[in-house]
Amino acid sequence: MLTTVPAWVPASGDGALRFVRAGSRTVVHTARAKSPLKLLLPNNHGDASWVFLATLGGGLVDGDAVSLSVDVDGGACALLGTQASTKVYRSPGGTTQRLHARVASGALLALVPDPVSCFAGARYAQDVEVHLEDERATLVLVDAVTCGRAARGERWAFARYSSRTRVWRAGRLLATDTVLLDPAHGDLAERMGAFDAFATVIVVGPRAEEVRARVLAAPSSRPGEARAEGRLQSASALGADAALGRVAAASARQVIASTRALLEPLARQLGDDPFARRW
Repeated sequence: MLTTVPAWVPASGDGALRFVRAGSRTVVHTARAKSPLKLLLPNNHGDASWVFLATLGGGLVDGDAVSLSVDVDGGACALLGTQASTKVYRSPGGTTQRLHARVASGALLALVPDPVSCFAGARYAQDVEVHLEDERATLVLVDAVTCGRAARGERWAFARYSSRTRVWRAGRLLATDTVLLDPAHGDLAERMGAFDAFATVIVVGPRAEEVRARVLAAPSSRPGEARAEGRLQSASALGADAALGRVAAASARQVIASTRALLEPLARQLGDDPFARRW
């Protein structure tokens, strides 16, 4: 039996996905979404099943609340991404996204959305919670954010950004990561310095061992080098089979390239490179 995920109140754009193993392939058993959430199910190479999230209007507007429940059954292999970056428009009342996932024994879930991009005046909060059934369940997760529309003078000009990620395994909390960017705590552009984007990568489980090894093998930046190169990278082991990596850079393109390099071995599990057709 999968670890029980605490119940939450469905949002205006709630949805559900379930991936199951059918012979040698993974298929989508359930796909349900309400506006503004859209689920796109493309054909792809290999045995894994891919789903891309999108929203009506190409982004989140004031009051949008998206909530998605994901189940990956035993032995299945699923990728969940986005059609493009998640754009968050000016939103005095705020916007939210919540994702709760269950990953069964022997299954793999890759959560690899494009970065969130908050425009001037945007308020955005996201919550991601993943429950791995046991040590044989695998997760690869990316959480990335950019400074917004820098070319339009909106560099780190949003009203508030918060992100919380929690990963549970066999009912015990394995990792928690929280990011809060609020100008009430000081000018964001000044605090972020030369960096215009950053990403966090969390890798857990046996089917992502190559990715974990690559995350841990990537050389960590020294403070002086980071300032000179406009790029910062670090990694930490989370026990014997998990890792957390971070990348920050002067452009979203640099962060994307670095993240893609870390996740390159994932293509062999998914049957194709999940980034090649989008970036």
